[in-house]
Amino acid sequence: MTVYPRPAPSFAVHIPDAELDPEPLDPAQIVSGEPVVTGKVLWESADGKQVRGIWQITPGVVTDTEADELFVVVSGRATIEVEGGDVIEVGPGDAAFLREGDRTTWTVHETLRKAYHISL
Repeated sequence: MTVYPRPAPSFAVHIPDAELDPEPLDPAQIVSGEPVVTGKVLWESADGKQVRGIWQITPGVVTDTEADELFVVVSGRATIEVEGGDVIEVGPGDAAFLREGDRTTWTVHETLRKAYHISL
């Protein structure tokens, strides 16, 4: 018999107004500007492999190595360059998926806030 983990509780959050906590960037990730990152984990699976939350970054250019992530942009705009792949433009209402291991450069044009689901 397969045993599935308990599902996440039902909840609602008004993403544009949610209070977020500081999430300091590694200075090595900053390419230009002085971007500031904040976020809030809304739910995490017991094994830590599934995470849902809200994330925000102010204008600047940063690099990252991604996990499998589906996100929806609530506000702001950015250009995400995937090394060896596509250039993705995102803005309010856009959904995007980034693959585990993608090396990305984010050029944040306007403070970007997103709701996300990450699979580790």
